[in-house]
Amino acid sequence: MTLMSIPMLIAENLGWPEGPTVLPDGSLVFVESYRSQLTCVAADGVARRFAYTKGAPNSSVYGADGALYVCQNGGTVGPWRAAEMTHPSIQRIREGGQPEILVTHVEGIAMNGPNDLCFAPDGSLVWTDPGTYNPASPDPSYIFRMNPDGQARLQVRFETPTFPNGIVVEADGSIVWDESYTGHVKRQHPDGAIQDLGRMPGENPILDGMAIAADGTLLVTDLVGKGIHLVAPDGGILGFIPAGGAPTNLAFSGETLWITDAGVLAASAEASYNGRLWKMTYPGGGAPVHHGAIRIEGRA
Repeated sequence: MTLMSIPMLIAENLGWPEGPTVLPDGSLVFVESYRSQLTCVAADGVARRFAYTKGAPNSSVYGADGALYVCQNGGTVGPWRAAEMTHPSIQRIREGGQPEILVTHVEGIAMNGPNDLCFAPDGSLVWTDPGTYNPASPDPSYIFRMNPDGQARLQVRFETPTFPNGIVVEADGSIVWDESYTGHVKRQHPDGAIQDLGRMPGENPILDGMAIAADGTLLVTDLVGKGIHLVAPDGGILGFIPAGGAPTNLAFSGETLWITDAGVLAASAEASYNGRLWKMTYPGGGAPVHHGAIRIEGRA
């Protein structure tokens, strides 16, 4: 039986790494928000620029068309602002290429800070949009969805801002997300009903990224807790994995679990390059990952 390992440091000096996704050759791509770019780490463990996005990319996911789909928040990490701001949007980009903006508005709602995204089993793209992190004066919270033909719609409108952050879609199409303001994990079933899986342990859990293990366990990163909550499908707490200084997000590649780590919280207008990339062995590995593609009429 494979044993769970402790996280092993792979790369450092990263500028708010987040939103990792695995390429077909096993390389890992993740965003560096402070560098306004996607970064790739291959087998040699060296971090190299994959593509420049402008603004502050928040997350990326590999598509069936070979492109990377990116949550672009426009250029913010806490009080920090990018030198080259851009529209909050969903971008599509290829290695070394220019970012293509796929959508900035959905049903008349202007996106304010897309945060995390993933492809669902039906090929649609689902993403959170909590706006800028500011608990004292929160922006509206939304979850959006885009069909493979490019038609986008509002999936969840939150009556009270909760900062929906990390997001995954389960095999039956249920959408699961975590909330940075409330510390809760929630699920929307295919019939639209929303289930509260509960608040994560700790005095002040600030949740960020998510992943699903092969057995259905939800892995939820906690920036303040400095690790990963293991959550059963029914919301039961199964354990906790210490990982980094401010773990942001996760991605499975077989039994390898990649962990992006900002190192410190985003509390300054100055960019921080304390970010790190870790990997560890997670017995059983991750659930199947879905790779869709958006094909908008009139675009290549």
